[in-house]
Amino acid sequence: MRKVWPTRFAGRGKRLGALALALLLAGCFGDQTSVLPASMSGDGEIAPRISPVQRASDQEHQRLLAAFGGEYRAPRTKAALDDIVQRLAKTSDGQIGAYEITILNSPAVNAFALPNGRLYVTRGLLALANDTSEIASVLAHEIGHVTAQHAVQRAEKEAESALVNQVVSQVLKDPNQSAAVQAGSKLSLARFSRQQEFEADKISVTSLARAGYDPYGASRFLNTLGRNTAFRNSGQQQQSAEDKRLDMLATHPQTPERIAAVTAAARQIAAPGLGEHDAGRWLTAIDGLAYGDDPRDGVVRGRRYVNSSLRISFSAPDGFSLEAAQDMVIGVSANGAQALRFDSVTLKPDQTLESYVAAGWIEGVETTGIEKIEMGGQPAVIAHGKGTDWTFRLAAVQFGDRVYRFILAARGAADPERPMRSIVESFRTLTPAEAQTARPLRIRIVNAAPGDTVASMAERMPEQDRPAELFQLLNGFDRAAALTPGQRYKVIGE
Repeated sequence: MRKVWPTRFAGRGKRLGALALALLLAGCFGDQTSVLPASMSGDGEIAPRISPVQRASDQEHQRLLAAFGGEYRAPRTKAALDDIVQRLAKTSDGQIGAYEITILNSPAVNAFALPNGRLYVTRGLLALANDTSEIASVLAHEIGHVTAQHAVQRAEKEAESALVNQVVSQVLKDPNQSAAVQAGSKLSLARFSRQQEFEADKISVTSLARAGYDPYGASRFLNTLGRNTAFRNSGQQQQSAEDKRLDMLATHPQTPERIAAVTAAARQIAAPGLGEHDAGRWLTAIDGLAYGDDPRDGVVRGRRYVNSSLRISFSAPDGFSLEAAQDMVIGVSANGAQALRFDSVTLKPDQTLESYVAAGWIEGVETTGIEKIEMGGQPAVIAHGKGTDWTFRLAAVQFGDRVYRFILAARGAADPERPMRSIVESFRTLTPAEAQTARPLRIRIVNAAPGDTVASMAERMPEQDRPAELFQLLNGFDRAAALTPGQRYKVIGE
């Protein structure tokens, strides 16, 4: 499973707990949508199902909750999802009993299925769907993985691949031959996973039509999914050669391939426009749904980061974009030449702030020029660091035995002292009242008035990056499309 966020600097990523879970998941929707391999429950019982799949334990359910922010409770949205799942389940092959769906409190775009029929969707994915057929296509895809027993098949394939690698390492003494065989084994597994994705896509289109939904909902949602990936990646650095090599081994077919496949499958069933694609019902179901970061993890408002739990805030330098996670914040400049990381550590009992910074917390970077300062009224230090290809400015502020750390890195020899000073000057502690103002952003459904345009709708989302593009993405139409007076659209606001 690939990381939810593109890797660019210092392990750039979101929801780090998901990276451990990544070893157990094989992907589908979003950057990855996955089926968790079955595992034996404590008593070794087999789930009562047609296919001989071991019961997935509650531990796997808890791992998903822990990795993706826990369960998000939205009764109206959950009721709409339950209704869709029930309709799909009645038409699916290999019915295993009642399916159960959980909304995950994560802005990432993901959906998952456990072999026992537990389904999961993130609220980030729900925000992208524009009608009942589109979200039904996601759920049908996941149900398809369950009924096709993809988890068991993948587990068997992975066991076979592991055995091949073990034999290769023991028998072949030539490292080059060994590496070539193991690479071939990985490629075989990736191709196998791609085949499963295409199969689940095909199942989803058939299930949509059987349940009375518009089978073209799958292609529309995949198109939005591709646009979302492009939107999130735009402005970032170009892929490295290593990134591109890894993409070739990805378990997911490219989105255009999937769109072409599901469109062809839909054409064999019906002409466009047939079947339910109720936009009004779905938009009502997600009105008020939280969007973006959870305030408990800290929220990004433009260049400003606010954490209501830690009661701190700071602003990134001009031109930076930020991403917040449970235990870190990552920032990248528009041209990719500078990168920022914020996180925290606990000092040892006998350690001072100055000695900690002097010891250096970045491997291979020499720390010099340590200067005592204050940040938000708290003791702090700022220092200079030099690596092979990057020049660093480091800052650390102490709260009791806890140290909050900033790393600002610039390519080459240019010293990023000035932007680091701007971060230091912006850092402040929040009063309890200020901390409570860090409310989540929400999806708001609004009616277009006569004369409304994309630009006027974008003005309702001033804290969003590229609001006009985001408005078009969320509402599933291109730049040339005009708004229809009286029609309902998604905007993001408090």
